[in-house]
Amino acid sequence: MYPAAMSDASATRHVLYVEDDRINIVLMEEVFRLMPGWTLHIAETGGQALEMLPRVMPTLVLMDMNLPDMNGLQLMGHVRADARLAGLRCVALSADVMDDQRQRARAAGFQDYWLKPIDVRKLRQALERL
Repeated sequence: MYPAAMSDASATRHVLYVEDDRINIVLMEEVFRLMPGWTLHIAETGGQALEMLPRVMPTLVLMDMNLPDMNGLQLMGHVRADARLAGLRCVALSADVMDDQRQRARAAGFQDYWLKPIDVRKLRQALERL
């Protein structure tokens, strides 16, 4: 786990970023350092995410669709099957622009599908709405 915005001790809103690419992780940590009131948690595999989710209970999950141990659709299946996690807001992240991938993500229960690289402005706007 790599908490990013920990300088704000009153942070109560949490984001779990499920991503295995170190460069993307570092970039996201930088984004969250500039966002007081939010704490970023990192899981680099689907297995780590499943362990962390019940403890963290994030406001939002940003989930890469291609993880080393499972894909995002499989991970979302585990999330939706767990009654404690079933209501979590989850956004799929992928470089795959194919419409069928978007449709599968929506059908699996993702609230949205964002293309990589992540648009920081879009991320901030989404967080402000939560």
